[in-house]
Parts: sequence; structure tokens; C-alpha cells
Amino acid sequence: MRKSKLVFVLVSLFALGLAACSGVAAAQNATPAASSAASETSRTIAVSGSGRAFLTPDIAYINIGVHTESKDAAQAVDENSTQSAEVIAALKEAGIADKDIQTTNFSIYPQQQYDQGQPTGEITYVVDNSVYVTVRNLDSIGDLLDTAVAAGANSINGISFDVQDRTAALSDAREAAVSDAAAQAEELAQAAGLELGTIQSISVMSGSNPPVPMFQARGVGGMAEAAASVPVSTGQMVVTVEVNVVYAIQ
Repeated sequence: MRKSKLVFVLVSLFALGLAACSGVAAAQNATPAASSAASETSRTIAVSGSGRAFLTPDIAYINIGVHTESKDAAQAVDENSTQSAEVIAALKEAGIADKDIQTTNFSIYPQQQYDQGQPTGEITYVVDNSVYVTVRNLDSIGDLLDTAVAAGANSINGISFDVQDRTAALSDAREAAVSDAAAQAEELAQAAGLELGTIQSISVMSGSNPPVPMFQARGVGGMAEAAASVPVSTGQMVVTVEVNVVYAIQ
């Protein structure tokens, strides 16, 4: 009985050994094929293409504010509030809708006065009130600035232009970028005596370079003349798209 058990164990161990050897051989035989497949998939050409589209701005944004100073805090606030209300009323009368006028800053702070670099001990209270104005009629910007200044605005921080709908321009820029990438890949393949295959991957990055003409002014004297004398030009915006494309090599 013990002899039969021993024979059974020996036969089982022998079978397990044969199975292990077969597995190792199979793995060794599969390795060259796997390496060959990896080698085939690594035969690619990677290129970057760029495309641009030009747009004419159709909307503008302006920060318009009122800056007042007084030795009395309450008086500084009252003067600023009255002046700001007049500016907002003038903007609305000029055709700016309520939804396009948004308060972005109201601040009051004490400012130490100096004489020849030394503090005098006197305090002046400074009040700023600014609104963010959306202008949808670009032909009216020059007149609008003049109107705001005449109404009491004495802090205009800048003008920025934009395009409300960039869908078509982005589509044109993407198409141009892909065409640019394809032309580069074909040129490289021909130079190397190769033939392009299908696209393996593609990634896109887009951006824009808007024109930002600036109108900056702060103060209480000569503001109306300054606003009336500053020309405003919308210029053009440039939408750019960059694509990274990987082609297989046949």
C-alpha cells in the first residue's frame, strides 16, 4: 500500500514538471512575436501643425469709475455716491442696458499726507467706485467715453475687445492646423522614403490674441478734453489652434 502511494506521488511530480517546462517554452516562443508587435506599433511620425483665423471684435468692456478725496470720510463718500450715480445715469441715457453695468469695486481708505517726505499728521479719505461696462455698439465707444467723463467719471482703467461667437473662426483654425500637420508629415515621409499610414492620435490646443487698446486716466482736471481726443480702434483678433498628430508608418 505504501509503495503504491509513493509511485502516485512520483508520477504527479513528473507531470507538474512537464507542465512547467511547457509553460516556459511557450513564454519564450511568444516573446519574439510580442517584441515584433511592439516594434511595429512604434513606427510612427509625430508632427505639430498650427492654424490661425482672424476676427473683427464686436463687443468691448470698459472699467469706468469715480475717484474722490476729502478730509472728512462721510463727505468723500457722499461726493462719490452723487458723482457715481450721475455717471451711471449718463451711461444708461447713452444706450447702455442695466445688465451691462456691473459694480466691480467700492473702496474707502485713509491716506496719510506728506510734506517733503515727512508725514504731516493729516489724513485724507479716498473713495473709489468702479463699474464694468459692456459696450455692444462699438461705433459708440468714443462718444460713450466723452459722455462718462462729462458726467463725472475720472478713473477709466482700460478698454478690451472681444468676439461674442468664435465658433466659425475656431473651426477654420482647426482645419488649417490639421492641414498644416498633414503636409509636414507627408513631406517628412517622402524625404525618408516612407509611406504614411493612418492617424494614431491627435491633440488640440487653442487660444486667442485679442487687441487691447488702453485708455487710462485718473484725476479731476482735463478729463473731458482727454476723452474727446483719444481715438479708439478695434483692430483684429487672432484665434490660433495648435495640433499634435501622430501618424503610423506603413
